[in-house]
Amino acid sequence: MAPLMIILKSNITLESLVIAAAGYLIVFTALVLLFWFFSVVPKLIALGKIKRRVRQGKPPVMVECEAISGEATAAIAMALHLYLDEIHDKESGVLTIKRISNTYSPWSSKIYAVRNQFNRL
Repeated sequence: MAPLMIILKSNITLESLVIAAAGYLIVFTALVLLFWFFSVVPKLIALGKIKRRVRQGKPPVMVECEAISGEATAAIAMALHLYLDEIHDKESGVLTIKRISNTYSPWSSKIYAVRNQFNRL
């Protein structure tokens, strides 16, 4: 009975535990559903391609994808980086600052300044 009394005296109530458990359950279920969805979709796409080939009268061909090596991935990434870097225009980096003749701004006005009311004694 003593551990139950400790739980009741703390800020953690039964309602908060139920809410926390429900939240964890919802998130875990969503992650499992997303995993299932992303693992099934490629198979459904491949099945659709096979059915389309059969309707066209062509023999169904199962293509197995090989894993791309790390060197090939690095080469593709470097080629994309170089290509996208060429597309981006080069800027000069020179800043032009124009002075405005009217320097009044309500942001710099002293009448709008915040004053500490407690230091007026």
